[in-house]
Amino acid sequence: MSAHERRRPCQGPLSVTVRDSRAGGGRVADVIREAHVNGIKLVYREEGDPASPPLLLIHGRTANHNDWNGITQHFAARYHVIVPDLRGHGASDHPGEYPLPGMAEDIAGLLDHLGVARATLVGHSLGGMVSYLLAMTHPGRVERLVLEDPAPPRPLAGREPIVEDGSTGFDWRMMHDTERQFLDPDPGWLKGLERITAPTLVLSGGAASPFDAAELAALIPGAELVTIEAGHLIHTSARGPFLRAVDDFLNGRLSGG
Repeated sequence: MSAHERRRPCQGPLSVTVRDSRAGGGRVADVIREAHVNGIKLVYREEGDPASPPLLLIHGRTANHNDWNGITQHFAARYHVIVPDLRGHGASDHPGEYPLPGMAEDIAGLLDHLGVARATLVGHSLGGMVSYLLAMTHPGRVERLVLEDPAPPRPLAGREPIVEDGSTGFDWRMMHDTERQFLDPDPGWLKGLERITAPTLVLSGGAASPFDAAELAALIPGAELVTIEAGHLIHTSARGPFLRAVDDFLNGRLSGG
């Protein structure tokens, strides 16, 4: 496992439903649910008012929905926040096959399950790649797109080999399968970035990041780039600047509106 993918221990998931005491209120707090989509079980966390605009937080490789603890609550003040465990991660199924386009279809299936036609996607690393694959394949389903330090779909060089070290909480077959796709991505993915129509924010971790997010931003029509010198785990290493940048983008306060 890459050092960039190691995370602090997260608290376990909460499973409490809280309804707003105000008349007509319907806010949901930290509910863990599951959906059967695309032939697998996806577990997801739900928070916020289901009547609010939907926003998905999609974690990076080896993580799960708990990677967004605190950030989930921030966005739930004004969004209906859905936080899945990707296949091969957390409590979702570990089917043994991990094509990145299939992982994007899992998310599309989750939107179908929820009856959501369009949603804002915020994806970190692997979750960012899943998000941009969904946005290029189903452009009409993405309201806005936030990509936190993902790899561009070009062959990655100089990668250390994956060494299984006993870590749990994810499927090691997922590590090997996704790594092969990082090293030799489908050439069509690069061209597919041109099909993204959603307003897009790309966040780069700067000099300490393993990926060239600036290159990715240049390949997506109209994408805005914000660099936060925090390394790959921007949302944990620099939570305040991360939230300000995403809030500004979602509220139309960056240059592109």
